[in-house]
Amino acid sequence: MTLPSIFVAHGSPTLAVENNAYTGFLAELGASLPRPKGIVIFSAHWDSPDQCIGADDQHAALHDFYGFPEQMYTLDYPAPGDPKLCEEIKYLFSQHNLFHQPVRNRGLDHGAWVVLRHIYPDADIPVVPLSIDSRRAPQEQYEIGRMLAPLRKQGILILGSGGLVHNLRTLKETNEPAEWAVQYDDWIGQQLQDWNLRNLFQYDKKAPYVKQAVPSYGVEHFSPLFYVMGAADDQRSARKLFQTYVLGSLSLNCWAFGQENDL
Repeated sequence: MTLPSIFVAHGSPTLAVENNAYTGFLAELGASLPRPKGIVIFSAHWDSPDQCIGADDQHAALHDFYGFPEQMYTLDYPAPGDPKLCEEIKYLFSQHNLFHQPVRNRGLDHGAWVVLRHIYPDADIPVVPLSIDSRRAPQEQYEIGRMLAPLRKQGILILGSGGLVHNLRTLKETNEPAEWAVQYDDWIGQQLQDWNLRNLFQYDKKAPYVKQAVPSYGVEHFSPLFYVMGAADDQRSARKLFQTYVLGSLSLNCWAFGQENDL
């Protein structure tokens, strides 16, 4: 059973308690996929210069945000870890001479558990969180994801959680998407469908409105895309599963890479 690798936008932490078209889609996504044996997730909210591997036997939700309703701080996502999968990941990284280190007692940051809470609400599938390094070149991020490609053939679901358009300073109280955000997303989408790595690796220079869509403080939200693309390098197919906007320019989208079956 070969699973796709998937990029999902996690939006605001309040997505965890929302009931809308996007959360409905995430629930349907979990139901439509073959049940994975485990989940590996790259989150925008674990940004480290070293490649870290979440090695806990049991996870808990990390409430790494502030100023939200009290209810948000009572939510949990007690998914189990997977020591065997951790060892397999360490082996794959070692085979490619990538320095890595296990990390314990961190918890699942909201980039991970907010989306997993909708995709697999029972929290009964083992999860191994992995850090990203937003300071690495996109090609390096892609190559790290590529190291993990064998896991997909073992029934492991590889997820990347972030956002293609993520500029908190441009948000507005409107349901109408900003034209610049749409043009940026459309350009990225075309490069994904063409698997045009040359353009994608230079998105910061070539994409329209890139400074608005991915400001310097928001690069970490774009980075997970390259990791999950790399994990599907052997198939190089991309399909947009969902797209919408909230607050004018916050992009909520989902892309599947290397899928064997229609989702």
